[in-house]
Amino acid sequence: MRKDIQIFLLRAFRLVIILSLISCSTQNEASIEFERLSSIAKSINIVRDDFGVPHIYGKTDADAVFGLLYAQAEDDFPRVERNYIWAIGRLAEIEGEQAIYSDLRARLFMTTEEAKMAYASAPEWLQLLCQSFADGLNYYLASNPEVTPKLITHFEPWMPMFFFEGSIGGDIEQIPLAGIESFYGADENFVVKDTSKTAVSDFIEPKGSNGFAISGEHTASGNSMLLINPHTSFYFRGEVHVVSEEGLNAYGAVTWGQFFVYQGFNENTGWMHTSTRLDFMDEFIEDIDKIDGNLVYRYGSDYRPVTTKEVTLRYKDGENMAERTFPIYRTHHGPVTHKIDDKWVATKINWDPVNALKQSFIRTKNTGHKGFREMMDIRTNSSNNTVYADSEGNIAYYHGNFVPRRDTKYDYTQPVDGSNPETDWQGIHEVDEIVTLLNPENGWLQNCNSTPFTAAGKFSPNPEDYAVYMAPDLENFRGLHAVDLLSNMSNLTLDDLITMAYDPYLPAFEALLPGLISAFDQLNSDNKSHSAAINVLREWDYKTASDSIAMTIAHFYGLHYLAQGKNPELLRGNDRIIYFGSDSPNSEKIAIFEKTIAALEDDFGGWNVPWGEVNRLQRITGDIDQPHDDDAPSLAIGMASGKWGALAAFGATQYPNTKRIYGYRGNSFVAVVEFGDKVKAKSILAGGQSGDPDSPHFYDQAVGYKDVKFKDVAYYNEDVMSRAIRQYSPGQ
Repeated sequence: MRKDIQIFLLRAFRLVIILSLISCSTQNEASIEFERLSSIAKSINIVRDDFGVPHIYGKTDADAVFGLLYAQAEDDFPRVERNYIWAIGRLAEIEGEQAIYSDLRARLFMTTEEAKMAYASAPEWLQLLCQSFADGLNYYLASNPEVTPKLITHFEPWMPMFFFEGSIGGDIEQIPLAGIESFYGADENFVVKDTSKTAVSDFIEPKGSNGFAISGEHTASGNSMLLINPHTSFYFRGEVHVVSEEGLNAYGAVTWGQFFVYQGFNENTGWMHTSTRLDFMDEFIEDIDKIDGNLVYRYGSDYRPVTTKEVTLRYKDGENMAERTFPIYRTHHGPVTHKIDDKWVATKINWDPVNALKQSFIRTKNTGHKGFREMMDIRTNSSNNTVYADSEGNIAYYHGNFVPRRDTKYDYTQPVDGSNPETDWQGIHEVDEIVTLLNPENGWLQNCNSTPFTAAGKFSPNPEDYAVYMAPDLENFRGLHAVDLLSNMSNLTLDDLITMAYDPYLPAFEALLPGLISAFDQLNSDNKSHSAAINVLREWDYKTASDSIAMTIAHFYGLHYLAQGKNPELLRGNDRIIYFGSDSPNSEKIAIFEKTIAALEDDFGGWNVPWGEVNRLQRITGDIDQPHDDDAPSLAIGMASGKWGALAAFGATQYPNTKRIYGYRGNSFVAVVEFGDKVKAKSILAGGQSGDPDSPHFYDQAVGYKDVKFKDVAYYNEDVMSRAIRQYSPGQ
């Protein structure tokens, strides 16, 4: 009976344009559904401004979500679809069997049936938003028959249950696929030897963000200000403005395919998320046995049954589709994800999609800090810190939000004994127990994926007041840079805040390069073939710029040192750079410098190359995986990598068949916001709003991005209409 009901509901939501692709639907039912969606669309108004930013107006929140997803699909349907193909665990259907363990990882934490049950358990208002998510995308496909999805021809309202957090990959991507493949795949003898929680590689561009909140005592207007500066992969989010008559009026960045503004502001409040290093995920070593042929695991003096399910995953096999069926094993800690020394290990993370979606949407509608603080009590935002400012003059910082309560006598940086009940999470910390700041006396706060214990200078929280797992974050050069700038500001305007956010100083090189110069000066005078290059570094002010030759040398010297320098104490972060600049052997410094010069000569014909000739922005196609070509047009970029302490981060790398390096991550959507009687803001996107190379908004912000020329945000309706280029309802 249940299956018959599901089939009937599925048929009720088929659209006429895609009848040829979907079975079990009738022309009449699809026509009725199309008319239903058309009726909703007529009540929605989308205004595109002169940069292609969509301003969506609906009577209800659900109407606004319908229009938001329709507009997102117009701008970049391939990215919307790709995010859900990955999230719901169907990536192997387009990429082949090599992606099947990504799909299995998604289903380990939630099967499709469980996602449907989660949707059914959601409050009615959230179900309406999820249905509007599906309606907006399905109406886009119905209205644009020339668009051919790679896989998803019909979106379902339960799909957001798989994709409920707007951060980069969310929690689940922190679980390595290698362990899942070794456990559930063919190589059953493979075991993971070390799963301790370690830092990300130092020579990969840091994933993260910057957020500043500044009170009115430091601004020219007397109003509080907010810097929204995510460092994501380029084109990861679009810029939107979504408005309803139910109190929604949010502007900012939306992760493709989601129905809430992830980083942004409304008329009274602004929120910026930075990736946290807070410990919110743990591994539990399970003691597995069999009793009467059934898998069990020991917990204290008892044995509990291992929950076992099966999931069948499809994958592309040449021109055909094939299937593989996997078991899924779970304990009360979570799904089994790998083995350590032949012991099963379950991984526990925050997985509460309904409440996570509630929190993400409610966040966008708060009118002051009281409501914002109440929203934080939902406690499902696990992988992010939050920097906040509002029109009442408040500034605040929350280091994480979902923080498991643990027994501190156990080391949770390593897998713990799952058979010992004392290692279990003892609930979730209340928000007042985690690291927070509200209106510090200095009048500013910041987070740059750095320790919260310097967030407000000398008015920062005291680390002795918190469990170590609440803030294991190291200080980084961006954090030091931010504190120095914020400690010396006054009479700030929005333009001044932009200038501060793009300050060119790179503190990592002030730690790294003097040691090299000193080592060179100690060389025998007959062995100084690179004196000219050293002198360029000697005279440098450690500030990045397009015309800086020193920046080119320093960048590649730093990369070579991170890749090749010996690190006997296994130092991380700033400490590693400082060691390479001071206590590492002089012979090593010189050897790596010589390799750097040789590499520059091989790639560019000499070492004296301006940074802008090397460091480029290029967008040739709308492909998700961007191609790059040294012979194709590109723009010189003066920004630098965040690993060197650049606040305005531009992570770039060489690609196959390129000598130049091309940006792929860093400043993407950036906004500065001032709260007062009326909110004012300026913003910029890397490239442009559209993923379509034929759109005028594919690359129209690139020069502004290069030159740090932000556009004024059109927030109020009169401003939107004065800059309107096109006004329409979905489907028109």
